[in-house]
Amino acid sequence: MSLRRAFEAEHARRDAARHAREEAERRQQEEDLARAQQLYDALAADENFLREKGLTLGLRRYTVALNHDDFLIDAYFESGSINVRSADKRTATTSTAAPRKQQFVNTPGEALDVMAQFLADETD
Repeated sequence: MSLRRAFEAEHARRDAARHAREEAERRQQEEDLARAQQLYDALAADENFLREKGLTLGLRRYTVALNHDDFLIDAYFESGSINVRSADKRTATTSTAAPRKQQFVNTPGEALDVMAQFLADETD
């Protein structure tokens, strides 16, 4: 084998590995987006409840958010995990409140449960 062939073989191997990583990342992002949409749809199903609690529902790429004048509860989907956070806007010193509580979960159903717990904490 020559240096040229060895170099070209190594270059092809690295190129194939890069393409495989990019494809895996693309599939994960599609899954995260689909799971975010699933949570959004579940929350949007009860429009009257959201209105009663003074909540607006939002979906931005990988984040599903319940926004209230006094607090924010959101779920961020990344790499198959969901980070559910709650922030108090009343004590925030900037326009983006820092999370006061957060919990990592694995499914949109678990995220829904944690969001309900955080909402109950905020409205007690």
